[in-house]
Amino acid sequence: MTENPLIIALDVEDASQARDIVSRLGGSISIYKVGMELYAAAGMEFVRELIGAGKQVFLDMKFYDIGETVKRAVAQVARTGVRFLTIHGSRAVMRAAADGRGDSGLRLLAVTVLTSFDRADLAQMGYPCDVAELVSLRVNNAMAAGIDGLVCSPLEAARVRALAGPAAILVTPGVRSAGAGKGDQKRVATPAEAIRDGANYLVIGRQVTRAADPAAEVARILQEIRA
Repeated sequence: MTENPLIIALDVEDASQARDIVSRLGGSISIYKVGMELYAAAGMEFVRELIGAGKQVFLDMKFYDIGETVKRAVAQVARTGVRFLTIHGSRAVMRAAADGRGDSGLRLLAVTVLTSFDRADLAQMGYPCDVAELVSLRVNNAMAAGIDGLVCSPLEAARVRALAGPAAILVTPGVRSAGAGKGDQKRVATPAEAIRDGANYLVIGRQVTRAADPAAEVARILQEIRA
């Protein structure tokens, strides 16, 4: 297990709320996810603030555009010191992103299938396959494109690990302790199950950020994993 595999999702409305969460968690968390909501509110300025405070950033933007646009956008992110960046699992997007990050330390993570999707959602979008088939296709394409790792449901973590190999970075959202609410997620597992099945990092949001004592909740989740 990674020493501390938790990435806390700062899915809040503004930088002030995010700062409060980071302050309350103190030294118990080193990696934070900045997604579309917070990015729209506070942008790269807040990302740089986190990095300047000694935190690592998982920038969850799921870049998806024509190759040249993706390449140039990734190059901009690579200059900031962001640790992880998510991109779409399209072959063309992944190749462009790999070109854009150059020899920087930025780690690219391809999104397989969102944890809020199930087979009915894929059928509605025109995919003539089940979730497992599409995940497998995107894993294989990501490894061929030289991508560092993948974002996948914890329910697919074991299969993704088998396909991607031991060196790939696996990040799993949709992780909830037993008894915690699922929210809008459909394919979920517990933190211990996700780590057991090969995940390196777990993205957790509301279970920690809405807890009465976020730092105590982090400690409890880590103990749950170790136990």
